[in-house]
Amino acid sequence: MRDWWKQWLINLGWSQSLLLGTLDIVLVLALTYMILVIISERRTLWMVRGFIILMLASTISGKLGLPLLSFVLEKLVIGCAVAMAVALQSEFRRFLEQLGRGEFRQLFQPDRLAIPKSDSVIDEIVEAVKELSKNRIGALLILETTGQIDERDFSVPGVKLNAEVSKELIQTIFQPKTLLHDGATLIRGSRIVSSGIILPLSGRTASRQLGTRHRAAMGITERVENCICVVVSEETGSISLAERGTLNRPLTIKKLKESLEDLLSPTVDREAVAPGLLSFVHQIGRKTLALVSRLLRLPSTASRDKK
Repeated sequence: MRDWWKQWLINLGWSQSLLLGTLDIVLVLALTYMILVIISERRTLWMVRGFIILMLASTISGKLGLPLLSFVLEKLVIGCAVAMAVALQSEFRRFLEQLGRGEFRQLFQPDRLAIPKSDSVIDEIVEAVKELSKNRIGALLILETTGQIDERDFSVPGVKLNAEVSKELIQTIFQPKTLLHDGATLIRGSRIVSSGIILPLSGRTASRQLGTRHRAAMGITERVENCICVVVSEETGSISLAERGTLNRPLTIKKLKESLEDLLSPTVDREAVAPGLLSFVHQIGRKTLALVSRLLRLPSTASRDKK
């Protein structure tokens, strides 16, 4: 009787350790999937992969009893974590904001890609900017890249328009005597979504030559990763392009068109994370859940479907 009791306790302890190990793997997979959802660029994804490889190497070296190598890799992982926190501050800000708002479901849902802007839409934008620059009329355009912008990132959402993009409409919006000329205009795909948007200003120390429009363009691209801004100076007519909080200026019309074609093209490095990688994560998750179901003696999905 005692032998049976001891064997039962041993089996129970082994089962608990297996369940805890499985739960640990599932939670790591969930965290990895969240990171892949938040990060939507291949360049950043390679950096995250390298960081994960470093963590695995540090763990393995510790298990193998290599104290010096484990110490070096551990310090390297900490340094890389700090560097990534600085480089990916907008992604971390978005992650923490969603956690604070209780939007847990959205953490596992990839952003819907915006409709790629065709050459005709880019031409309309470039022609409008050309005329506004020539006449020294200030303008601020927000162009979505890989997903829709949350209007809560704006100080004031503005007035809904939902109109087709055209150079005439863009020029009309920013005429000095119109009510919407002071704010920004949001372009999503081939539609002008809204105008008169008030944006948060950048806290960075900027040149005295830069006005409120330039600081607003820097501010929104610092806060939101999936957008760029085109700015036309009211005083000089110079053209600027803001991306990731950085202002590229002055730009010629030719350079602006080339930049917009590169940044808004669906074939560049800004495309979403490879579906194969996400499907691989899903497959691992399904196999792990199947293992848990067997351990708990729960009916599998296939058996339920047969019923």
